[in-house]
Amino acid sequence: MDVLVVGAGPVGLTAAVELRRRGIGCRLVERLPQRLPFAKAVGVQPRTLEIWDRMGLVRAALDAAVPMRGQLLYENGTEQLRTDLALPPEVPYGFAALPQYETERILEEHLIRLGGRIERRSELVSFTQDDDGVTSRLATSEGEEEVRSRYLIGCDGAHSTVRKGLGLGFRGGAFPEEYMLADVEVDWDLPSGYGVRAVHRAEDGRVDDLLVCIPLPGRGRYRMSMPVPPELSAAPAASGIAHGLGAGRGPALPDVQAVLDRLSPQPTTASAMRWSSVFRISHRLVDRYGEGRVLVAGDAAHIHPPTGAQGMNTGIQDAYNLAWKLALTIGGAARQNLLASYDAERRPVGEEVVGRTVRHAAEGVQADPEDPATLLLREAQLLVGYRDSPIVGPPDADADAAADADAAADAGPAPRPGDRAPDCAGLTGEIATYPQRLYDVLRVGEHVLLLYGTGRESTARFDELASLASELTGHQTSSCVILADGARRPAGGTQLPVYRDTRGEFARAYATQDGPTAFVIRPDGYLGARLHPPTAEGLTAHLARVFRTPGAR
Repeated sequence: MDVLVVGAGPVGLTAAVELRRRGIGCRLVERLPQRLPFAKAVGVQPRTLEIWDRMGLVRAALDAAVPMRGQLLYENGTEQLRTDLALPPEVPYGFAALPQYETERILEEHLIRLGGRIERRSELVSFTQDDDGVTSRLATSEGEEEVRSRYLIGCDGAHSTVRKGLGLGFRGGAFPEEYMLADVEVDWDLPSGYGVRAVHRAEDGRVDDLLVCIPLPGRGRYRMSMPVPPELSAAPAASGIAHGLGAGRGPALPDVQAVLDRLSPQPTTASAMRWSSVFRISHRLVDRYGEGRVLVAGDAAHIHPPTGAQGMNTGIQDAYNLAWKLALTIGGAARQNLLASYDAERRPVGEEVVGRTVRHAAEGVQADPEDPATLLLREAQLLVGYRDSPIVGPPDADADAAADADAAADAGPAPRPGDRAPDCAGLTGEIATYPQRLYDVLRVGEHVLLLYGTGRESTARFDELASLASELTGHQTSSCVILADGARRPAGGTQLPVYRDTRGEFARAYATQDGPTAFVIRPDGYLGARLHPPTAEGLTAHLARVFRTPGAR
């Protein structure tokens, strides 16, 4: 077997789906006998929806979710601020709310369609690794089982057996406060789709009471969090990491109603409670995201306050980043040490998210020094990038200089290698003439070589570059040509798909109006290289950072 994935939450399911989708054999084991009916992680960021688009399951998520339109902030019963979650028009998805059990259902159903399944009542007990693979010992409902796999991924949460077995450092701390969660319905008439944050500020300026409500699918349904009363205080986790839901008695409806009576912006009655719990919050980050053939992702690697709904979304991106690299490595196409880029790319992201959510939990989002538009893009995880990654970037400074020149000419930022590849609309084909999004073109799950032309260059040259990319990557790169708006189709034709940038949106989004440019888009939707002008030497040098090309090690 190629990969054993431990933990069937959103992170483990993402890893298993992506590995299966890429033809990699894997098993997904989970100690719990069934999916938990708790709306724990509910915020789904726009970047996660983009990932689900590429995975082929975004439609199911959109059908089940509700939009998150903004947040209402109340202080001592008076509305202080209304924030609208408005993103630039070129971003294809907005913010959404979806109970975690629905997220897991959608991912599990997709996994089943790909021929996989969750093996429940199967718990990892221990593991050892050597140069060729990992030997894991599982405790299952039918007894103990020994499993041999080439790799092991730990998506087993804050109390991860995999992390402990590797001996990874997990430094950080815990907040002293405890909170209670409840999934309830209320009968107020506040605007739908808006989160509610209501605080009481004492005369000395301290916030001494708090209510946070996130909308869920259903009429008047919210997941509410609030400080816990002393009688419901939970004991710290036996593992010493005080993070997550408690095992004791959860709040009852009267406990929730008491907080609503104190803080609700309108008189309201809570009803139809689906579940409740007490929880604690810690903030910790591993010192490395794996060792040898064993890697960790999600809460096994980073835990932090739930401010901004960053945790599950960050973990999903961990798994998505790791899966395509594992697939290339197992398939024999990857350059040696490609997997090292997983830690190089994702650990700085985890460090930034932990730091930001701790600041926001302590000081409030409003105290963030970034301007509101930039902060919103960061919360949407659209600014996550890998410019310092060892597997992105041009072979020399020419591409950066070209990006600067193009940006100056267009008065807009040029995406650099390592940045998220922006979407755009208005691409028309030669047969299907209706406008398409760039993300429609990129939805192939592999590296894509985009060749942008003005109509003056030789299409034969584009064909040569596409053939070179296919050869160097073992036919794991697809290519297409995008012609500038108004450009004449070059004589002689091409073997590649051709799209016309009829609205000029691609030229603006990628800041390239000065001659032909090549872009390599990674399977996870990030820009791997920008080549201006596109040359065989530059393309070869970039692909050698990822693939086992001739001369690469």
